Amino acid sequence: MSMWSAIVLIVLIVAMSRVLRARHGGSRRLRRDEQDQPLLPSAREKQLEREVDDLRERIKVLERIATDGNSIDAQETRRIAAEIEALRSGQAE
Repeated sequence: MSMWSAIVLIVLIVAMSRVLRARHGGSRRLRRDEQDQPLLPSAREKQLEREVDDLRERIKVLERIATDGNSIDAQETRRIAAEIEALRSGQAE
């Protein structure tokens, strides 16, 4: 084996070991933190969770508005309301 092929082989081994260490070393650190003490959410994370909950609630309301306005019951309600308005305008004359 020549000196250059040995250098290339050493560089490849070092690069692969760094990749493997980076890939698995981070997960070990997280596991160690979870075992020692639970990670508490920061104030910003709590604020973001509240904001996400608020946005989910708004989406539910918007979905209900979008679907209720097109349902058969909503169409029937609008038809009845239009008939009542027609009767009112007919009596007012």
